[in-house]
Amino acid sequence: MNASDDRVLRYTRVLSLCIVPFLLAGFVILYLFPQHTARLWAWPLRPTMTAMVLASAYLGGAYFFVRAALERRWHVLAPGMLAVTLFASLLGVATVLHWDKFSHSNPAFWIWSALYFAAPLLVLGGWLANRRYADNTSSAEDLLPRFMRAGIAAVGVLALVQGAAMFLSPSTFSDWWPWAITPLSCRTLAAVWCLGAASIGIGRWSTLRRMLEVELVMVGLILLAAVRAHDQLDSSKPFAWPMLIGFSALFFASIVLLSRHVRLHTTVKRPTPIN
Repeated sequence: MNASDDRVLRYTRVLSLCIVPFLLAGFVILYLFPQHTARLWAWPLRPTMTAMVLASAYLGGAYFFVRAALERRWHVLAPGMLAVTLFASLLGVATVLHWDKFSHSNPAFWIWSALYFAAPLLVLGGWLANRRYADNTSSAEDLLPRFMRAGIAAVGVLALVQGAAMFLSPSTFSDWWPWAITPLSCRTLAAVWCLGAASIGIGRWSTLRRMLEVELVMVGLILLAAVRAHDQLDSSKPFAWPMLIGFSALFFASIVLLSRHVRLHTTVKRPTPIN
């Protein structure tokens, strides 16, 4: 095999399959039973909107890692693996910073701690190991237009900047946020926002498609959560309408881009009729 054949290593596939059950369990608890986090989760999440946003990220992550276990091309996964490393690292740091806020007698807390102390190293290790086999060449039909690369990167930078600000200064956002948040829940949401950094540096349709699929799962569930928890949302808060409009625009833009990718792929693959 060539050193740059873009293959996905067995370690990455196995790690992906091992992560999926934890993410699915987190989704079921936080999205279907968000009112029971005091008993079922590592710490009580109030209000339920925060729990459902984190659950949305979990199901998007589960989808990503299932596809990672089946993927043959490393470049499709690389940005997502780095974003997951950042997400897990921030949650590990948040755990240390807010150690006294967790339910230490709950087994869920020890599962949470083990996962977010180990996952950053394991996922980063997979990225570093697979990076040696990355294929940096791209066919013309798979290359994104320059203006599209710039726009997608700008969205990723914006998400990363907001996530970093929320993590570094959670008290600043408590009066702006559409629902009640604590410093711990703000830092948890910051980690979710930083997942958007996966779009920075994407230059191929094949990579973008996977990120858009994950984004549709996550953002779609967040919008549904806003409907479920509408009584918890304060529309007078500065971030309320920008967040709703931003997520809605992101959701529909993802659908449009995916549709364009499918049309482009179909056009490229369609055989030329013989007269």
